[in-house]
Amino acid sequence: MPLLAKGRYSARFADGDADIRAAQELRALSFRDGAALDCDAFDPLCQHVLVENARGTLVCCFRLMPLDNGRAIARSYSAQHYGLARLEAFEGAMVEMGRFCIHPDHHDPDILRVAWGALTAYVDENGVEMLFGCSSFKGTSEEDYLDAFSLLKERHLAPKRWLPRVKAPKVFPFASKLRLRRPDLKAAMRAMPPLLRTYLLMGGWVSDHAVVDRDLNTLHVFTGLEIGAIPPARKKLLRAVAG
Repeated sequence: MPLLAKGRYSARFADGDADIRAAQELRALSFRDGAALDCDAFDPLCQHVLVENARGTLVCCFRLMPLDNGRAIARSYSAQHYGLARLEAFEGAMVEMGRFCIHPDHHDPDILRVAWGALTAYVDENGVEMLFGCSSFKGTSEEDYLDAFSLLKERHLAPKRWLPRVKAPKVFPFASKLRLRRPDLKAAMRAMPPLLRTYLLMGGWVSDHAVVDRDLNTLHVFTGLEIGAIPPARKKLLRAVAG
């Protein structure tokens, strides 16, 4: 039974080891230059969502780790890389979305829409009040993304009460390094990963630094979205997709 079916695509939860392995293979293609699998100790703790086209081809996947509230956030994948003690005070249900990727041979924007529609349905059904995770920029050269990071610094930093602290050994502290830089908005949006762009459109916020993750060959920022803060028009649109 699909979690969501819209047009040529459907999203469903993984059902068994073969489905999870297919997701790990797609993740490896996206994050590890085609290595056989991308897997870690968090996979058994998560629910895995697969988005497939009408032919049954896997075109997108991500995983979800539900948490009862912020007191459990130290168990999350993100907590390996960021100091999240401030978020322990969050009282509502949370879910971490991780390892989001779209097959590099598939570029239909409806794939992202269906993925977000499925996520919206999950959030509504489970009473989730905060969505969070790591949003990745491909590669580890901050020079490629200075306008994007400058825009994040200028408009999208986390509120102080939730702001993650530095924990990883290698980071790019863009909020301080780019303090005087003004972004080129068009260049910033071109460089912004689609997943992060969607978070920001819904009122999401980010850490003030990016982690240099050489294991996955990415720069990533902690990203949070308080569900109650999503603009009503955007929430209506997402629920129309999820309905």
